[in-house]
Amino acid sequence: MSIPPGFLDEIRTRVPVSDVVGRRVKLIRAGREMKACCPFHNEKTPSFYVNDDKAFYHCFGCGAHGDVISFLIEQEGMEFRDAVETLAAQAGLDMPQENPQARERAKAAQGLHDVAGAAGEYFIRQLHGTAGAEARKYLQGRSLSDATIRAFAIGFAPDRRGAMASAVDAPAEKLIAAGLLIQPEDRGRDPYDRFRNRIMFPIRDTRGRTVGFGGRILGAGEPKYLNSPDGPLFDKGRLLYNLDKAGPAARKSGRLAIVEGYMDVIALAQAGFAEAVAPMGTALTEDQMRLAWRAAAEPVLCFDGDAAGLRAAHRAAVRALPLLEPGRSVRFALLPEGRDPDDLVRESGLGAFEALIESAESLIDHVWRMETEGAEASTPERRAALRQRLYDHAGTIEDSGVQQLYRAEFKSRFDGMFAQKRDRRSGSWQSSGGGAGNRRGDFRPPLMGASPSMKRAALRTPYQLNLTAILTGLLLHPELCHSVDETVPALKIDNPDLERLRSAIFLAMAGQPELDKDGLRADLERRGLGRLAEEVSDMNRLTFSFTRPRTPAATAAEDLACVTGHLMALARIEEENDELRQRNASWTQEDVDRRRQLHDERLRLEQELSDLAQGRRLAAEGP
Repeated sequence: MSIPPGFLDEIRTRVPVSDVVGRRVKLIRAGREMKACCPFHNEKTPSFYVNDDKAFYHCFGCGAHGDVISFLIEQEGMEFRDAVETLAAQAGLDMPQENPQARERAKAAQGLHDVAGAAGEYFIRQLHGTAGAEARKYLQGRSLSDATIRAFAIGFAPDRRGAMASAVDAPAEKLIAAGLLIQPEDRGRDPYDRFRNRIMFPIRDTRGRTVGFGGRILGAGEPKYLNSPDGPLFDKGRLLYNLDKAGPAARKSGRLAIVEGYMDVIALAQAGFAEAVAPMGTALTEDQMRLAWRAAAEPVLCFDGDAAGLRAAHRAAVRALPLLEPGRSVRFALLPEGRDPDDLVRESGLGAFEALIESAESLIDHVWRMETEGAEASTPERRAALRQRLYDHAGTIEDSGVQQLYRAEFKSRFDGMFAQKRDRRSGSWQSSGGGAGNRRGDFRPPLMGASPSMKRAALRTPYQLNLTAILTGLLLHPELCHSVDETVPALKIDNPDLERLRSAIFLAMAGQPELDKDGLRADLERRGLGRLAEEVSDMNRLTFSFTRPRTPAATAAEDLACVTGHLMALARIEEENDELRQRNASWTQEDVDRRRQLHDERLRLEQELSDLAQGRRLAAEGP
């Protein structure tokens, strides 16, 4: 079967050329491109260049040229379909099934980029001609310079029903497929122009090709904005306006703002903020989030500060949670009510918008705030419902490591929020003040009287979280020390307080093997570590079987041994990754494959730890 061109374009969009080429040769950044010694011929001076923005590689020495698909075919000897299947799996795409509709869609898409490009040139000519006088006046009223209008290829569609067919040399069928003409239900009538009396904004894919248009009505009329219809060329849920220009700038600066509309993007660019994109008048989709993440690790979603803007922000947060991965998230910036980025920049300057982006709220802070602000929590049942809502949000995250940390953070914040006892005079619950924190993401759970070292440990890795749980389990079940007296002492601990506590626990049990938990606590008190032991127990956020008091001894010992073994394996993985990072400049294909194996192994171990930590062995416990 033939593979639809749209599917091939999707692969080229999702899989950067550098990801594939970088497994064969060491790439060096050279401005917006990357260079290396050519894998297709022997050379000592790099003449092979990779451009992710344009999705191709080219060698100036031997002339080799192609994209991710052709690289696998030429360099690794794959058949075309095998190369496509390999890249589809890497991109998380299912191979298309052969069907008449797919064949028709592929056939319909042929040559449509040229048709759309010609239409864009026609709109530009109209803007600068006699018919575009009012449109030019409107754009000047929006303070857009001639240079900005040219840079964004803004045009104008005159108020005529038959202008497009005579202006663009293409069959009516292609003009309809490109979304430029509308075919009446009465097939006996001629197709007519979709865009009339509108200022036109061309929409490009990441390769810079025009795939559609957005049109703003000039004067009164509805709808105010009209997009090209979804079809073989245009898919509004998989495009971000201006990503072809903003992507390279965002990869360089590390920031990306997602705003509401075309004019916001254009006004920001004119003011000097090049890293802005916009969806197509709809809520941000999962595909659009993935596109944004290719440009920046934590794009900032900008919303109006009114009630509707807050609701939109909440929907975006819920949609983003399942997609989170280590190092990949979103942040939220709420604009002053009634002002969009265009207004903010014109009235207060670019610095005001950049400050808003800099202080954007993290995703976890936003979710916490949207669930806790105004929440009724005066009874145990209501507090339990609030906690469950937070845990439900964490449970939607597919990456086990991120999910575990979100759950632990929510537990920490929740416990801190309701840590104090009931007020004796009013009988009501008093919060310890642990609200949403500030908009810079600086929430910290209250650690009453904790040492500086332990306060720093409030921000922990999955390894440290599990290590704290192990020490909590040993304080609760000292008899378990005898079954892990060789493994737990061998675990790497960077925190000096945790290291002191571990040494003291095993020293006490070695001297008095029959100590119970009360006896161990008394021994630690004599050593001046009683307060530290309490802090560690209070800081534990994981619910393994061995951290609960009534777990049968055999179950606790088995799970403790499992967690300890997993932590030793995670430490080994980290050590091997450190070694690989140190010799990054001389990586071989075996090193790349090994790095991938280590990544998969780490995810597996963290998922198994997460399963245990979420208490899935409760059924095995006693009453």
